[in-house]
Amino acid sequence: MEDINREIEQLENREIEQLEHEKAVLEDKPRDLVEELQREITEMKEKYLRLYAEFENYKKMIQKEREELTNYAHEKIIEDLLPIIDNFELAIKHASGLDSSKYVESMKVGIENTLKEFFRVLERYGVKPIETVGKSFNPEVHHAISTVETDEINENIVVDELRKGYIYKDKLLREPLVVVSKKPRPSEEGSSHPSGVENIKKEA
Repeated sequence: MEDINREIEQLENREIEQLEHEKAVLEDKPRDLVEELQREITEMKEKYLRLYAEFENYKKMIQKEREELTNYAHEKIIEDLLPIIDNFELAIKHASGLDSSKYVESMKVGIENTLKEFFRVLERYGVKPIETVGKSFNPEVHHAISTVETDEINENIVVDELRKGYIYKDKLLREPLVVVSKKPRPSEEGSSHPSGVENIKKEA
């Protein structure tokens, strides 16, 4: 009987020890979980700080590039315009020792050549003059200053250009100022052209 009681007591002790062990394990698990979460939070924080530092450096680099682009945006255009200044200076220098008539002619040739060079530079950057004289009047492109009555050409044709217009790539940069033809209508003298400007009768 004593042996049975002893075995029962030993069994109870083992069960108690097992329960205490399981309890200790369960108590340790929350601590392990908290430590793991703290490690993950620390890693995420360090990653965030690295990314933030990289982003700040990127912003500084972009800002510097933007400032350089703004400060030197017209550098290439200015560089291409310098030969035109050279041409003017050479024309003046060449003509300075000539008499008045030859001076005027030399300056005229020099200015014409320089103007051609200037137009070549503009065309290189996508700027082109708009052809007007002899073309049909287009109110979306041309700006009519006046009309002239004539039987010599068809109606609504640009007969004169008072100021050049220019296109920059596909955009209208400046409208040309033009004079537009109109057939004579004696019975409607003083009437207006569709462009909205008054008629000017062409003298014979």
